[in-house]
Amino acid sequence: MSLRSKPASRRLHVAVLLSGLGVGSALLSGCGYRFTPRGEGLPEGVKSVCAPIFINDTPEPALETLFTRYFRQELTRVGRLGSGASCDAKVEGAVLSLWSSPTIVGRFFRVAATVRLRLVREGQPPQETVISGTEDYLPGSGDILEAESNRQAALDRLAQVLMRDGFDRLASTW
Repeated sequence: MSLRSKPASRRLHVAVLLSGLGVGSALLSGCGYRFTPRGEGLPEGVKSVCAPIFINDTPEPALETLFTRYFRQELTRVGRLGSGASCDAKVEGAVLSLWSSPTIVGRFFRVAATVRLRLVREGQPPQETVISGTEDYLPGSGDILEAESNRQAALDRLAQVLMRDGFDRLASTW
C-alpha cells in the first residue's frame, strides 16, 4: 500500500515543480509587464501636490469631502501630498454629477458619479481628465435606514475607485 502512494506523491511533487518552473519562466520571459512604483509619472520638478476640497455640483451633501479624501489618499500613497505654500502643483476637483436608479436585473440599485480633475501648475496649461463610474448596491429589506446605509457604502466604494483611476490617468499624462 505504501508503494502505490509513493509514486503518486512523487508525480504530484514533479507536477507542482514543473508548474512552478513554467510560471517562473513566463514571468522572466519579458511578457511586456514591468513593475514600477506608482507616481513615477509625476511632472518634472513636482515634489508635492496639493488637493484642496473639491467642488460639489450635485445636491448630495458632503460628497466633495468624500472624493477629496480618497484623492488625497492616492497622493499620500505615492508620497506627494503637500500642504500650503510648499506645493509645486495642485489638483482642483469637481463632482459634476451623481444619480441613482434601479437596475434591470435583480433587486439591485445603481449609483453613478462623474468627477473632473484638473492639474494646475504655474506657467503651464492645465491638464484635465473626467472620470465616470457606477457601483451597485442592494436596497435592503425594506428599512429606509438600511437602504441608505447600503447606498452610502456604495458611494464610498465608488469614490475610492474613481479617485484611484483619476490619479492614474493624471499621472500618465503628466
